[in-house]
Amino acid sequence: MAFIKSRKHAPLSMTQHVGTALAAMLLPVAAHAAEAAPAPAAATAQTGQTLQEVKVLGAKENDFKADKASSPKYTEALVNTPQTITVIKRELIEQQGAVTLTEALRNTPGVGTFFLGENGSTNTGDAIYMRGFDTSGSIYVDGVRDVGSISRDVFNIEQIDVLKGPAGTDSGRSAPTGSVNLSTKQPTLENSFGAIVTVGSAKQKRVAADWNHVINADTGTAVRLNVLDQDSENPGRREVKNKRWAIAPTVAFGLNGKTRVFLDFLHVKQDNVPDGGVPTIGLPGYSSPDKARPYIANAPKVDPKNFYGATSDFDKVKADMVTLRVEHDFSPTLKLQNTTRYGKTQQNYLLTGFMGRTENLWTESRMVDKKLVDVGAVATDPSTWKLDRTIRTVRDRENTILTNQTNVTAEFDTGAFKHTMVAGLELTSEKQTSYGYKGTGIFKELTPLYAPNPNAQPQDLNLARDGTFIDTTVNTQSAYLFDTVKIGEKWMINGGVRLDRFDIGYSDIVLSTATNKLLPVGTPVPTRLSAADTLVNGKIAALYKPTPDSSVYAMYATSKAPPGGSTFALSASASSASNANYEPQVTTTKEIGTKWDFLKQKLALTAALYQTVVKNEVEQDQTDLLKYYQTGKKQVQGIEIGVTGELMRNWLVSAGYTRMNATVESGKMVSANLSNSLVYTPKQAFTAWTSYTLPMGLKLGGGARFVDQLLRGTDGAIGTPVSTDSYWVYDAMATYPVSKNVDLQLNVYNLADKQYVASINKSGYRYTPGAPRSVSVSANFHF
Repeated sequence: MAFIKSRKHAPLSMTQHVGTALAAMLLPVAAHAAEAAPAPAAATAQTGQTLQEVKVLGAKENDFKADKASSPKYTEALVNTPQTITVIKRELIEQQGAVTLTEALRNTPGVGTFFLGENGSTNTGDAIYMRGFDTSGSIYVDGVRDVGSISRDVFNIEQIDVLKGPAGTDSGRSAPTGSVNLSTKQPTLENSFGAIVTVGSAKQKRVAADWNHVINADTGTAVRLNVLDQDSENPGRREVKNKRWAIAPTVAFGLNGKTRVFLDFLHVKQDNVPDGGVPTIGLPGYSSPDKARPYIANAPKVDPKNFYGATSDFDKVKADMVTLRVEHDFSPTLKLQNTTRYGKTQQNYLLTGFMGRTENLWTESRMVDKKLVDVGAVATDPSTWKLDRTIRTVRDRENTILTNQTNVTAEFDTGAFKHTMVAGLELTSEKQTSYGYKGTGIFKELTPLYAPNPNAQPQDLNLARDGTFIDTTVNTQSAYLFDTVKIGEKWMINGGVRLDRFDIGYSDIVLSTATNKLLPVGTPVPTRLSAADTLVNGKIAALYKPTPDSSVYAMYATSKAPPGGSTFALSASASSASNANYEPQVTTTKEIGTKWDFLKQKLALTAALYQTVVKNEVEQDQTDLLKYYQTGKKQVQGIEIGVTGELMRNWLVSAGYTRMNATVESGKMVSANLSNSLVYTPKQAFTAWTSYTLPMGLKLGGGARFVDQLLRGTDGAIGTPVSTDSYWVYDAMATYPVSKNVDLQLNVYNLADKQYVASINKSGYRYTPGAPRSVSVSANFHF
């Protein structure tokens, strides 16, 4: 049979337009001829041919609701997948005007960039926390780990899958509470062109284009090109800049055949000014860090737009990724997919930081060369107070990855049982090299606390590598097997097991920049450490289907992370979890949940109860302070509810709510308020977005986000806030089609102009202010 399927936003080619018009004109003639034509049987007898039945099938794509996750390891529809998976589709991302992964992840509750950084540094990339743990090292692109502390743009992304719960069986070493997988745009057999041009607050200028061209429809050859150029400031921060450009060409062969080949290339360059945050002085919970100066506790907040770095600060990123994917259908029940990728990310940044502790906040005088020097400040006049920008942080880091991943999917029956099995093999080599620097310069002059001068430049700035570097390699060989067994129409059993053999090599080396030889006696001794182990993870789930469009399930799974597996660092210190002598961190998750599709599968409702336990945390012996044991245990348990899809014709919705209880069950307290709660984990979080298209084509949308109080870490800081306040943020959108090829879109962010803390560092000295009210206008072209 021949099937003709319609696809959303698929503009007709000129040939298709002509064919449609001819068909419309010939319909009356054909109907008249049919009356006089001989019976089909007679015609068949005369020609000796059998007419082939043609079925025309049409289906409107659901803009918000996805049917499946993108990974080939998930063979069933989401309603039949026994785990919490949130899929964020491109239409939702574009309605919100989101441009980075961090912005897109606001559509799943409790996930975000809540941690700013420590020791004067800042997170310049997607520093994602999920269910109580850092998930930044568990970001994947088309199922392959994506390394590097960079901010990922979504210009070339079709959908984002957020897997919550243990990802060890699916991905190997990973964060205890989940992973994020980005699916890139691929060529199709339809000619199309789209572009989004955006201008807005803070001199925002952005252009993204998406061009798909069919080279040969008979051979299934097509090419797709996505490009991006952005040059924007930050609406809530002075001097901070986000400048990037990127190109992503892809060519595909055999799209309509049994063998399909995809060759992708991605090149990204960023030239940003990083944001080190602002002092927390004056925020709720702030008190004086100095008993001799109690008046500091009553100081007003600084302007959240203040920039405490220098205009000479920079953050330069270059990323390249080449991917070759081959798919082959041996039969309708046996398929193979092989992916080979080489990726390289380079980041070089210089950041002016500050600690904000007692000796750095000057209200009267300071010690210079052991002498008390008047700094011109008056204790009763905060406008005269000064801040010492003491930290110059440099990062020069290169990450590379070379991997080959093979998946074979087979469907077969064993008696009354129907199996869908996925077997795979993955070979991966990762490397990270970080270089030390000298000549970072120093600020000999203080800067006003309430009116910092970003144009004041450090003295003795002469950046150069100092000959030190840290080199880490991680080689992994993995094999895995998943099986989904259908027992009748009501029951499904899902199980999986994964074996990872890893080898980690770590070198902290001091070399002479002139002779490339080890430095003389007296220099630090080079450190060379290694670790090797075999990890086994598994998961098992049972699912019952009360109706064809619903399920109730129970799942148990494990995940493990070896020492240094997420940090690219090994340590000889007994207090470090990266010590190669320690056992891997072990995570177990239990989850029960239900999923329901309503309104002819247009609307999905999900709910889950879960408990995650993380063991083998390194803890200090309180009797013998020189001994450490892996007796620590942390636990996260909670509930998550989600709804996604079409409530009624032209009315779309995506919403989620979570409530978490994240605690330290055994070991030292990690939060600054000395409770047993985990840090950077909101107890409650809510996110919602909805849009409605009126008959005249006007589309109106809006959303709300709630993030509960966040506890920060503890490191001995005095007087700084131990937590951040909860907050609500509201956004709105309106889109109007001015023609069949052009839409205009208006986005207004933070309608109430709410001031809030988006992230805070471990000591509580610094925080990143949430973005204030801002506006963007976009022109969306589609042909």
